Amino acid sequence: MSIITLLTDLGYKDNFVGVMKGIILGINPKVHIVDLCHEVEPQDITGAAFALKTAYKYFPKDTIHLVIIDPGVGSQRLPILVKTKDYYFIGPDNGVLSLALEEQEIESIIYLDNYEFHLRPVSNTFHARDIFAPVAVHLSKGISYQLFGKGIKDYKKIKLPKPIISSSSIVGEIIYMDRFGNLFTNISQDLRNKIKRPRIKIKDKLIRSIKSSYAQVKPNNLLAIWGSSGFLEIAVNLGSAKDKLIAKIGDKVEIIVDV
Repeated sequence: MSIITLLTDLGYKDNFVGVMKGIILGINPKVHIVDLCHEVEPQDITGAAFALKTAYKYFPKDTIHLVIIDPGVGSQRLPILVKTKDYYFIGPDNGVLSLALEEQEIESIIYLDNYEFHLRPVSNTFHARDIFAPVAVHLSKGISYQLFGKGIKDYKKIKLPKPIISSSSIVGEIIYMDRFGNLFTNISQDLRNKIKRPRIKIKDKLIRSIKSSYAQVKPNNLLAIWGSSGFLEIAVNLGSAKDKLIAKIGDKVEIIVDV
């Protein structure tokens, strides 16, 4: 069975997601649709790219990942399909696919300009319905990816900000916040061996160690933890670090390390 995942900022208040699913199921009733997430912050390309990066690899080979965070809809940005060794990725060429693609072996990038596979007329404000969903579902039915348009050489890339590493500290920042108010930093678990007896500074707070579970601190207390995403997270046991710290994307997080 073919699988299409949906990652969007469209939410559930309006009918946008339902309409996309209607297009998909109308063409291929047998496809399996997985709602990866529809509550990405509106127009948050980096946040969506991070969500995709930390999720796509848990799906079977040849899964079609459809990503709609598209503030440039109707502009000169291209609609693209990227075939990698293991997956297909479909979405606007605005960087939202790039954090996942940098981990994959890319085989082909297609500019989706074959109108035969578009819903006509194409709206300037709803390419999710008129271009992306139809292409994804036709792909799920076995149509060759090469038929959806012409090949192009590259795609737009964004990069997560890199932490600043010195002999005495690692300075990162908040790059994503989930619905529980957990704060995801850009400090990767790959740096774990550089950290001895860490203290973590965020805002005016000092966290004196990195815990292995939320329950290691009392309710409503701050903690730092290596999250399932592979990055350092700031959290509150049974609470929201976002609310407690009045945190926002880009806030600095510093790990002070012993040398």
